[in-house]
Amino acid sequence: MGPACTVTAPRLGERIQRGLSGVLAGGLVVLAIAVCVAQWLAGVSGRPGPGVAPVVEHLMAAGVAVALQLTADRCRGRNAALASYSIVALTACVLWFGWWA
Repeated sequence: MGPACTVTAPRLGERIQRGLSGVLAGGLVVLAIAVCVAQWLAGVSGRPGPGVAPVVEHLMAAGVAVALQLTADRCRGRNAALASYSIVALTACVLWFGWWA
């Protein structure tokens, strides 16, 4: 571990924050899998699907979220908080731009 990561027991607030960001990161992985399956099913049936761009965007967002969650789990303090908040922001962007907008 580098100097940015310290080995201390996380406080309750940190555990809740990491738990929430972990759930969101897992949700992005599930959403990426669902978009991949939808594209595959559309291709097999000859119907238009979500397209390559949304599939790639969801896969990239899921990969970044998992990497950020690993950082949040392994670090403490400011770095862990920044990684957790970044997952929340990333999830909000994926949902807004990929599903609601």
